[in-house]
Amino acid sequence: MEPTKWLNAICNGIVFSGLTLFIAFGTRPTLAVDVHAPAEVVVENGTTGILKCFFKSIYVVSSAVTVHWTIRYQGSDETYTIFYLSQGKDYPVSTFKDRVQFIGNLNKKDASIQLLHAQFTDNGTYYCDVKNPPDVSGTPARTELKVVAKESLPQDSTAVIVGAVCGAVIGIILIAVVTYLIIRRHHSRHDYEG
Repeated sequence: MEPTKWLNAICNGIVFSGLTLFIAFGTRPTLAVDVHAPAEVVVENGTTGILKCFFKSIYVVSSAVTVHWTIRYQGSDETYTIFYLSQGKDYPVSTFKDRVQFIGNLNKKDASIQLLHAQFTDNGTYYCDVKNPPDVSGTPARTELKVVAKESLPQDSTAVIVGAVCGAVIGIILIAVVTYLIIRRHHSRHDYEG
């Protein structure tokens, strides 16, 4: 092997090793809280709705964690704060003051709230934003809340399936009984004719 090729191979190896060590030990993980929530929640008018929000952070949850819930009403571009939690104290805001309660457990990375006495005017997009310093960046999770009349609630598919099976069984029994009666009547005519 020529001395220049040998020297280039050694230099390339050193550069590659140095770069690998820098990436492994010289860079910090990105500081971002991963916040997620269901895409949609459907609540019956007048009942309590739960807006779930969970987060992941590479750091232990501290007393400095903050939870910020906002709403963007249907047809509006502006967002309004409805709930704020900081230093372990919660601050419901505005028209939601007596209707929003924190039900999460920050130690379990749960920042959920409940909305009491849901109203049609509560329809909109809700955003949950969590900061766990030094994790202070990240994208808020969003949930579309739909407050509906009781008649508009989605039907439980289990009840529909059970009802369909029961209806089918009753239908088969009725067909069997009618068939039996027709055959019996037909045979009794032949017996009479003799």
